[in-house]
Amino acid sequence: MEGKSDAALLIVAHGSTVNPDSSEPTLAHAAEIRRRKIFADVGCAFWKEEPSLRDAIFLFDPESMRHVYVVPNFISEGYFTQTVVPRELELNGRITKRSNGQVWKYCEPVGNHPMMTELLLKRASEVAPRADPAESSLLIVAHGTDLNENSAVAAKREAEKIRVLNVYMEEPPLVSDWRKLTKTRHVVVVPFFISDGLHSYQDIPVLLGIQERRLPSRRKQPDGRLGTRPSLKEIFRSNPYKVDNRLLFYAPSIGTDPGFADIIIEQALAAKS
Repeated sequence: MEGKSDAALLIVAHGSTVNPDSSEPTLAHAAEIRRRKIFADVGCAFWKEEPSLRDAIFLFDPESMRHVYVVPNFISEGYFTQTVVPRELELNGRITKRSNGQVWKYCEPVGNHPMMTELLLKRASEVAPRADPAESSLLIVAHGTDLNENSAVAAKREAEKIRVLNVYMEEPPLVSDWRKLTKTRHVVVVPFFISDGLHSYQDIPVLLGIQERRLPSRRKQPDGRLGTRPSLKEIFRSNPYKVDNRLLFYAPSIGTDPGFADIIIEQALAAKS
């Protein structure tokens, strides 16, 4: 996309009031896109953090920013992309013309882009560079739920594309059954989430059997001060894990990949045409 002097990009994401890492990937992707100077301005807004989705309506000056491209940084279509984001941003479809003359274009979520397949394979290769593909299984782990069937749609779609196994935390096939579901010597696991949080730091590792349920606590030092707890990201730095004479490689969530900046730009490009 050629740089537009009157166009802004708004990346919207969920955010979290309890997990400071939740917004980190979105902010990093925004910084990278801002560095490329494709848009006159790049901003972020969150459902559970500041700046809020509702406040984002007033984020860009209508006199200088005539067009705003909204890209949801979500893995799949669902309640947030179909209901929450349009409601909070007061969007009435793919194209919304506001009373101040600004035109807002609502783009597809990042998880719908075909580049997702390439990023999943790239991440698997990075986490297990010496694993023979012929002796390896790739598991894409999504949340899964009985309440919203869209929760697993994106993971299933990617698994079908690259002929791997999609597994879930809350619906069959369960990630906890990975030993039964795979027969290969090497197993590579990639969480299909936008950011790392308790699911990727603790819940999935516990289900895989590579971490105990209780996280390390902060212990008092001899001088009475609390010691620092080991970084939660250490779970990704201890590969491979030897489990039942097999090697398991565990990757950070796919949404932390720098390639998401390219996907966000591509989604805006598709809405521009």
